[in-house]
Amino acid sequence: MTYDLLVIGSGPGGYSAAVRAGQYGLKTAIIEKDGKLGGTCLHVGCIPTKSLLHTAEMWSFANHAEADGIMIEAPKLNFPKVIERKNGIVNKHAKGVEFLMKKNKVEVIPGFGKLLGGGKVEVTGPKGVQVLEAKNILIATGSVARMIPGLEPDADRILTNIEILNLQAVPKSLAIIGAGAVGVEFGSMFNRFGTQVSIFEMLPRLVPVEDEEVSKELERVMKKQKIRIETGAKCENIRRTATGIAMSVTLANGKVEEVEAEKLLVAVGRAPNTSKIGLENTKVKVERGFIHTNGYQQTDEPGVYAIGDVVAGMPQLAHAAAAEGMIAVGHMAGKKVVPIKRNRIPGATYTEPGIGSVGLTEAQAKAAGYKVKVGKFPFAGNSKATILGSHDGFVKVVADETYGEILGVHIIGPQAYELIGEAVAAMEAEATVETIMSTVHAHPTIYEAVGEAFNAVYGLAINA
Repeated sequence: MTYDLLVIGSGPGGYSAAVRAGQYGLKTAIIEKDGKLGGTCLHVGCIPTKSLLHTAEMWSFANHAEADGIMIEAPKLNFPKVIERKNGIVNKHAKGVEFLMKKNKVEVIPGFGKLLGGGKVEVTGPKGVQVLEAKNILIATGSVARMIPGLEPDADRILTNIEILNLQAVPKSLAIIGAGAVGVEFGSMFNRFGTQVSIFEMLPRLVPVEDEEVSKELERVMKKQKIRIETGAKCENIRRTATGIAMSVTLANGKVEEVEAEKLLVAVGRAPNTSKIGLENTKVKVERGFIHTNGYQQTDEPGVYAIGDVVAGMPQLAHAAAAEGMIAVGHMAGKKVVPIKRNRIPGATYTEPGIGSVGLTEAQAKAAGYKVKVGKFPFAGNSKATILGSHDGFVKVVADETYGEILGVHIIGPQAYELIGEAVAAMEAEATVETIMSTVHAHPTIYEAVGEAFNAVYGLAINA
């Protein structure tokens, strides 16, 4: 039997691509090595993490509701119930993915897929070993958490994003190595649950992919929230102790400090999951485990495409993977598709305050040779932010002074990861600063701050 498309991996990129292929009438199968469909994002990434972050927000409200005139006496946190709720959400959506496969006539093949070259894939699964053939193959195998050399994660003390999601009690103290999205999100979460959190980052600032002013604001707010932040820090000699973990930390000032904590979260990035999938049997170009593709997600091996966390030069984000999947399947189906634009993929970090960003940072825009004009509006001047009791942060617009082109938008503040949508749509439509200035924003809303920031590019913000 020859398929039109074999998809290896059922994360957001893989299953979305399979659905689109089914919609286009392609005979499609999806290969998945784990027991459930959905990949890292659904089971040990985006979805469970945001479920816990939501609960952390509710818990924070319960403990500070008096400010809203609501008296809640002695609230209690049932953390096993929190985990149970998270698992229920994950299971519901895993069943939803199964339903989508049936609805779109996508065959699900359990097992580990390995490319053999020449349009063939070997699947080792419950039915033994079988070799399948396809006109097109889509690699969507995602990524795995990087681990510090010499360390092995366990279920009790040294954790990755996987193990930390199944803790049955809130730890008294948590050390986090790495201040990317994963590190700061878990830091924000457990801080609100009452954990003493310390974050150690080797680079000079938190969330280093974000605009420098966003990083600075997040550090300021997290310190105000009593989270210990150490940038320019190097962690060594990590070891288990009778009560948790200990490690030697060289701080930015050169001082060496012994740090102890009940738990350690290692959040030092993610590695492409491309080992053992048979790339050596193909012409696919690989660099440090990442796969090179063209704008249509094609590799150098005829009929083989790649999307998501395995693709070189692209952000490791679920929505990027899904968008790439649409391009790849559209291309193989002969549809008109437009290659994804790297600078129009939004980033979202679900800390408190949240972060949403798209396009070039101010430093990147200047380095690219643009004559930059910046508009900035603080949430302190937004009435809905006052109502929400969330005044920290700002909206920052990076624009080209000559033509009013929107080069980047960077938000830190309430619901920033939702607010960024307007900026993404504006950039995709090639709107100018003037377009958003003349766009009517409803009042009172937090997204008014976006409109104000665009007006601020020309010094015309009203409430600042």
